[in-house]
Amino acid sequence: MRLNKEVLITGFAIFSLFFGAGNLILPPYLGYTGGDEWFLIALGFILSAVVIPILGIFAYARLQGTMLDFGKKVHPVFSTVFCILVYLVAVTLPGPRTASVTHEMSIAPYFDVSSLTTSAIYFGLILIFALNRSRILDILGKYITPLLLLILITIIAIASFSEQPEATRSFIINPIRTGILEGYQTFDAIGAVVIGAVAIISLNLKTYSDAKHKKTVLVWGAIIAGSGLLLIYTGLIYIGSLHNNGLSDPSRTELLTFLSYETLGSTGNILLSILVALACFTTATGIVTGTADFVKGLLGGSKLAYTITVIAGCLIGVIIGQTGVAYIIQIAVPALNFIYPIVIVLILLNALPEQYTSKRVFRIVVITTLLFSIPDFLKSINITNLEPLKAYIPLAEYGISWFLPSVGAYVIALLIERFTQQAEPLQTEQ
Repeated sequence: MRLNKEVLITGFAIFSLFFGAGNLILPPYLGYTGGDEWFLIALGFILSAVVIPILGIFAYARLQGTMLDFGKKVHPVFSTVFCILVYLVAVTLPGPRTASVTHEMSIAPYFDVSSLTTSAIYFGLILIFALNRSRILDILGKYITPLLLLILITIIAIASFSEQPEATRSFIINPIRTGILEGYQTFDAIGAVVIGAVAIISLNLKTYSDAKHKKTVLVWGAIIAGSGLLLIYTGLIYIGSLHNNGLSDPSRTELLTFLSYETLGSTGNILLSILVALACFTTATGIVTGTADFVKGLLGGSKLAYTITVIAGCLIGVIIGQTGVAYIIQIAVPALNFIYPIVIVLILLNALPEQYTSKRVFRIVVITTLLFSIPDFLKSINITNLEPLKAYIPLAEYGISWFLPSVGAYVIALLIERFTQQAEPLQTEQ
């Protein structure tokens, strides 16, 4: 059936749009540092890097709109500011990081070229892809993702059955917390609200007017993508843990290079280079395309606005992409601590049924999340004035000070909504 084919292509495309630089280099290193507690780390990582992002696609399937719809129940101005911040973060951090990873792992080991040259060629190709907007889902789903999955599954399978020294005990105090926070660095929750918009617009370009059909394609496509991410992340974390006792403090990229060589020999490094380049390229294409789609929609569907934004996004990528992976990861921490809690809360609220998410509920929960995420954000920029307050906030030691207060605010908001609804008929009768 056509629907089955469309679901498969969409699912593969969503997977490839999610699976970028951080998704590849972070999991093996988590397993390496986690040792025999790799499974607990995997649970945390999967929560923030699989469950939340896939719920974001589910939310898009229900909303059938753009990212502006995610925050419109709070206030239209809030929604616009939120979208601008998310796209600014996406186009200045995870997008350029893909170019840095590509240079360090796919280009520098084989060619004597500067990172600036790599970034320029890399984003030049992205420019071509993004300007051919209507074909993106088909190209990613039919051709690039199957190759990505084949290489990854081969590396994981061979490494899983090879003999390795017994893993040493992890020195990580809170493995689940570590997994959750490292999952932030994949940018996948932010990716969900960007990628979901790309998927919706791509389906609209195929002239699918039936909302039910688009919802089915997105939901099942998200399930396929989520299953692939779950399999690959768990596998990469596991094989990283297998080398916990056999390597001496490698970097993230060094560990990944070592794993590919151990499993596939000298050919492995070549395949890894292709894998890294493809994974990074698909994510960066989705980010630039999603940002340009947003600006185009904001300016009344202007094709010129789309083209200018694509060019600007690629130029930003060239400039920042030459600075190096470690630097980009370092400057990303404050941005993530500021925007990520709001992104997660909006994803969860929009994924819930309409009757449980009124405007009042949205506003109370979002304001609470903003307030209780301030201590973590300030700490990330070395301002510790509010640190004593964290002793009184549940889960603050896990770096998620906002979580339980937001849950509590949601429950209180629901109760207020219920009592208000019950009071209105009584006032009408009187």
